[in-house]
Amino acid sequence: MSTGSGSGEFCPRCGDAVERPPDVDLPGAADHAVLCDDCYFEEFDLVDAPERIEVRVCSRCGAVHRGNRWVDVDARDYTDVAVEETADRLGVHVDAAGVEWGVEPEQVDPNTIRMHCAFTGIVRETPVSEEATVPVYVARQTCDRCGRIAGDYYAAIVQLRASDRTPTPAETDRAVDIAESYVADREATGDRDAFITETTRTDDGLDLKLSTTQIGQGVAKRVVEELGGSVSEAPTLVTEDEDGDEVYRVTFTVRLPPYTPGDVVDLDDSDGPVLVTSARGNLKGRRLATGDRYEADFEAGIDPDARKIGERDDAEPTTLVAVTDDHAVQVLDPETYESVTVPRPDYLDSDAEEVPVLKHRNGLHVLPEE
Repeated sequence: MSTGSGSGEFCPRCGDAVERPPDVDLPGAADHAVLCDDCYFEEFDLVDAPERIEVRVCSRCGAVHRGNRWVDVDARDYTDVAVEETADRLGVHVDAAGVEWGVEPEQVDPNTIRMHCAFTGIVRETPVSEEATVPVYVARQTCDRCGRIAGDYYAAIVQLRASDRTPTPAETDRAVDIAESYVADREATGDRDAFITETTRTDDGLDLKLSTTQIGQGVAKRVVEELGGSVSEAPTLVTEDEDGDEVYRVTFTVRLPPYTPGDVVDLDDSDGPVLVTSARGNLKGRRLATGDRYEADFEAGIDPDARKIGERDDAEPTTLVAVTDDHAVQVLDPETYESVTVPRPDYLDSDAEEVPVLKHRNGLHVLPEE
């Protein structure tokens, strides 16, 4: 046994003199003052590793269960998840400094990954190293979200309809795109309750079954913002939850305007037909006789007293024969090939050889180029 030391302290296990570290407030300083290096390292463990780790993953979407919730992870495969979970469960001794570690996964079977971990660090100015092997078991389950999707769960319905007509294929396709984009944006923010349960095209339009009332309301609002129209809500009591509270399913009916951009309507006034350019908020368009801008007043909104007489797609190219004056031009009737005098709107290019015209029962009108 050694006798005497600068600090006057001795190892209680072997009796050798020990030196107290200069800074006694450092973590572990009290232990340093008690045991000599030899005795200290006999009991020292650089790493505290669990005997086994179980990772719960959703077999449908790949989400990982952490704490009390499912979390979407950006992992290439379950090996990445196993490495991350292992890193979270390993503990490194508080006295160790400059710790570095590496891991080598070994796929034992489809559900078991053996993690071979190697650690190095500095303790009491002494390099130390340690190895640990941790088996990670992958338990494949179904997360709450996928369970709801599989069970055709939904809390809201968005119905796409139109006033005095059927929504066009382009409108129904765009409504689906809007819904999918909105749900994707919600998913990107971490909302795992956001999903579309079912998309059904019907003779009347479109029905979307959505996961939550909030999602349904958001989709309906965005469809109206882009396509125009209005929204009505109709809640239906479906059940009671475990606390006895009433649970409602809400139907949001989006009713599109009677006219769409590209329609040509007769407002039964003396200013001539209007080519509809927008049905959002209130009806907007251009007068085919003059090219003047048209906008329905607030009271008429999107549904002024009008009659549809054609569509832009009905227009045919025909020859511009002559410019008569500031208010009239001559064109060839696309059916009879006779020269006909028609109004000259301000958007007409007087140097053009051909112009698109729409023929209806009230005559011919030149349409603006696309």
